Amino acid sequence: QVQLVESGGGLVQAGGSLRLSCAASGRIFSINVMGWYRQAPGKQRELVASITSGGSTNYANSVKGRFTISTISRDNAKNTVYLQMNSLKPEDTAVYFCRMISPRDYWGQGTQVTVSS
Repeated sequence: QVQLVESGGGLVQAGGSLRLSCAASGRIFSINVMGWYRQAPGKQRELVASITSGGSTNYANSVKGRFTISTISRDNAKNTVYLQMNSLKPEDTAVYFCRMISPRDYWGQGTQVTVSS
């Protein structure tokens, strides 16, 4: 079993920044993928960004060019993944979920991000 604990969400004005963190604990395989997804009210959960244990990253088209100014990163020694989000817009408002595939699929409880206009 793997447990994921997210932190760093909150309320921010448009144009502001937030840094999300997700710490994994438990039986974690060295080769894994960690990522951030988000779900806005009335919408499906969608990928924001992911990163493999080897450091390869993938960003959703909806955030490319904006969140790539930001960065998804990880500290393998701490089994923690980060998402630095800059230039936030009201449409980024959602619950952000951490996910780890190791090799089973695990999800965190989510952290609310609210961007005010």
